Amino acid sequence: MEERFAIFGDILYADEDMEIREFKDSYLIVNGTKVSGIQRSRPNGMVVHDYGGMLVIPGLTDLHLHAPQYQFAGLFMDEELLQWLERHTFPEEGRYADLDYAKKAYSIFTSDLLKSETTRFSIFATIHKDASLMLSQMLEEKGFSGYVGKVNMDMNSPDYLCEDTRDSIESTLSYIEGMKRFENIRPIITPRFIPSCSPGLLKELAGISKEKGLPVQSHLDENLSEIEWVKELVPESRNYSDAYRMMGLWGEEKTIMAHVVWPDDEEMNMLENRNIFVAHSPSSNSNLSSGIAPIRKMLERRINVALATDVAGGSSLSILRMATHAIEVSKLYHRLVDEKSRPLTFREAFYMASLGGGRFFGSTGSFIPGYDADVVVLDSSSIHTTLYDEISLAERLELYAYRCAGRPVAAKFIKGRKVL
Repeated sequence: MEERFAIFGDILYADEDMEIREFKDSYLIVNGTKVSGIQRSRPNGMVVHDYGGMLVIPGLTDLHLHAPQYQFAGLFMDEELLQWLERHTFPEEGRYADLDYAKKAYSIFTSDLLKSETTRFSIFATIHKDASLMLSQMLEEKGFSGYVGKVNMDMNSPDYLCEDTRDSIESTLSYIEGMKRFENIRPIITPRFIPSCSPGLLKELAGISKEKGLPVQSHLDENLSEIEWVKELVPESRNYSDAYRMMGLWGEEKTIMAHVVWPDDEEMNMLENRNIFVAHSPSSNSNLSSGIAPIRKMLERRINVALATDVAGGSSLSILRMATHAIEVSKLYHRLVDEKSRPLTFREAFYMASLGGGRFFGSTGSFIPGYDADVVVLDSSSIHTTLYDEISLAERLELYAYRCAGRPVAAKFIKGRKVL
């Protein structure tokens, strides 16, 4: 890896105020693994990666996706969550007990993820320790940085995905130990959701998270049937969030809660000023008829919100596509649910895709000096419009997001290392 180098192009990034900063025909200076600054003049004495005319943006974050589901992304979108899990998701995940199948499937997934705008992620694997370690190794070798969780399930699950409680705990501890050999892919505690985990298992996992300082990821308030199920399983809880709190899994360590489509007022209060990130999955929420999450209200309350593909509930690995979907569904929320809730703007959606999600990993997701040098280059030259030379860089990015999201990126750097 080059100690100091520059990336030339049309640079833009989101700042803490959710504004998009633009630097046309400029040089992003990288010092080792970190961003050093941006300048207009060509730097002396360093290698320059020339992407003149292309958009240079921070690497984007996918805060919630299911790697084993990628093989059927785009299929079986005619059912709601619980039926979809039972008929399609669980049978597919069961196949990962076979390491030959897991190797073939995860090779496809990691190769396609490398071509996407994503540089950081938090991934659900399956209950299978060895396959989860295999996935982590593939991601490490491709240069990614992020979290991969071995899933825990010990009840209300098919026999082939239902672990004995003690075996689930022991397998998780062995998985955490096996992950120590990786530098950039780290473990995350991953109870699938309240209905698939016994209270004993959840409390044990909370203890492991606290003892080892590991983050947690799970699902919250995705589907109305799911919420009713949680009420039946944990009748003493005030709501779905309170059920996690009772188990010790409510933001004791850094926590991702995926979806959060139907939070009640108390849950919104519980999300404020906590070490919890909401992973907003607009495509999945639409595909599985889950609903429209109240993202504007969350942003107004300063709740941490990031974007997520939720493959295979979502059918695309493109976070830029999720940004446009987030805007679209927010307009439906404004029109059909609450007219006082303003639709999201593109700059807000880009913030959630970049800095908003990157904050889960520390200083990444922006080109602020000192941040990790995660960089994605987008070739927008194939966009044909008479307005191309008249619009701002932010508008060019918006045009790319709506017209080209999902195309392979032109180049990608993660922590200063060129991986594509």
